[in-house]
Amino acid sequence: MSSALLAEPAIHVQGLRKSYKGATVLQGVDLDVERGEIFALLGSNGAGKTTVVKILATLLRADSGTADVNGFDVTEQASRVRDSISLTGQFAAVDEVLTGRENLTLIARLRHLPDPAGRADELLKRFSLADAGARRAGAYSGGMRRRLDIAMSLIGDPEVIFLDEPTTGLDPEARIEVWHAVRELASQGTTVFLTTQYLDEAEQLADRIAILHGGRIIVTGTLDELKQLLPPAHVEYVDKRPTLEDVFFAVVGDGRTTDLEEEAS
Repeated sequence: MSSALLAEPAIHVQGLRKSYKGATVLQGVDLDVERGEIFALLGSNGAGKTTVVKILATLLRADSGTADVNGFDVTEQASRVRDSISLTGQFAAVDEVLTGRENLTLIARLRHLPDPAGRADELLKRFSLADAGARRAGAYSGGMRRRLDIAMSLIGDPEVIFLDEPTTGLDPEARIEVWHAVRELASQGTTVFLTTQYLDEAEQLADRIAILHGGRIIVTGTLDELKQLLPPAHVEYVDKRPTLEDVFFAVVGDGRTTDLEEEAS
């Protein structure tokens, strides 16, 4: 990749608008995502997060505005965009009849990659699924299926990955598993565009956060920058009690169950 391209944002969006049957969803969305960062688009249900992702992934055409992904225009250079990205939707798209290894090998073959079996084994190890690689994906826990889904999306080494509400419907332990997987993506230099309605998810994962409301991005910044938008808190002594989350993970551990435990459950 040229130094000029590296200097450009991984995603650049300006004035994006979209309506469905007369109902306006996006009213001029502007945002930039830097290369190698985890960028969280935060918003309530129906805010338009998935619409933004579909436009950026070339699955939907905007009514107006421009969007570049990895330096390519999503309208004029859609095939180039698709070659450089991967998309994981709200529900795992694994084939539950196939084993974890077979799911990965199939995608590698469809992408005409050399040594598909070796690539599958590499990703199983990377996402802590090596011991479960020979088991049918239908027998995986929710967190394991989601990790497999994300691993499948990495075949072909996309430079940008879109994760559209990746922990929807998962239990607390499975969410933590997915969080580990997302951090692993970023540590390898992949740009991660994450949509979520969970405040704690954005707080835990994102380098920068944008809040989508009323069809527009109303604020963007790091967590510390967003906190500074509020007036200083009045500090007084309180007896801090553990939250339910504190209790849950104190009882069950760090949220990373073994494959044998998951199989037995």
